[in-house]
Amino acid sequence: MAKIIEGKRRIVKLSTDDVLNIIREYQQLTRKSCCSEHTREILAKNPLFIPEEI
Repeated sequence: MAKIIEGKRRIVKLSTDDVLNIIREYQQLTRKSCCSEHTREILAKNPLFIPEEI
């Protein structure tokens, strides 16, 4: 789970599983992308969310 660390700036600490899930979701979303511009359009329409640790 992602953990938000408060300070002067908010920092999000991600676990290894969080990072791997983000990569997996990114790969699924962009599988049919032909170029970086198309990838940006796909990601703009499909935001990625990370659950926050309570």
